[in-house]
Amino acid sequence: MKFETPHSVDDAVAILRADPEARVLAGGTDLLVRLRAGHISPSAVVDIKRIPGMRDISQEDGGWRIGAGVSCAEMGEHAGLKAAYPGVVEGAELIGSTQVQGRCTMAGNLCNAGPAGDSVPAMVAAQATARVAGPNGTRDVAVFDIPTAPGQTSLAEGEFITSIFLPAPPAHSSDAYLRFIPRTEMDIAVVGCAVNLTLDAAGTVTSASMSLGAVGPKVKQVDASALVGTICDDAAVEALAAAATAAATPIDDKRGTIAFRKDVSGVLAKRAARIAYIRAKGASS
Repeated sequence: MKFETPHSVDDAVAILRADPEARVLAGGTDLLVRLRAGHISPSAVVDIKRIPGMRDISQEDGGWRIGAGVSCAEMGEHAGLKAAYPGVVEGAELIGSTQVQGRCTMAGNLCNAGPAGDSVPAMVAAQATARVAGPNGTRDVAVFDIPTAPGQTSLAEGEFITSIFLPAPPAHSSDAYLRFIPRTEMDIAVVGCAVNLTLDAAGTVTSASMSLGAVGPKVKQVDASALVGTICDDAAVEALAAAATAAATPIDDKRGTIAFRKDVSGVLAKRAARIAYIRAKGASS
């Protein structure tokens, strides 16, 4: 097995195009586990961290571009990013242990295409996009459209994600991410929920989005219109919870029953909405 360290996007694309069995290494926390378990046997590992921009967090058009090699721990230490998208950072900081967070990346979590990936629901709720490089140049793809099924993505042969872009947050907006796990840490979500809200100056919700993780083959976008035109009152969040419960299509397994996961989806929707609303109110003051 070869270990490649390209210094440009074009070089990385050339390696991946020439060798369809090669695998990209960003943080490596999923890739190395799968290698050790014998689940994959790539002919080459392509470490993209030496490519300029892969380790950068930068402002762009009022939003934030996060290089594919930026660790989740680095995201948590970035004050500007955390202020703009606390929910996105919350999801990223829940991946694995403290040690894992020093290596794992949001782009890698996305490309792993696990239904319970903690960083993905908040990215989807934020309408984030992934910049994809490949033999035909670069293209921007909605994060929601990257995973297609458990362990599968829409990336074509020779393509890889170079960065994630979070659009400029409107005034008076914020987000939140919550999950339920059986343990206190180092577990994968039984249910994950992200809510992103924008308010007007009076505190009324003008737009809302919600995403659920671990209750379907990929992240689910849920209709959050029940919050629009409200001040996130009890009736509104109960309606949101009902929408979340109805949208969830989980499976029965040893970590939770269908009925339990659907119920928890509603509970987390209410809690995340209230947190996002309080944050958005704080952003407007």
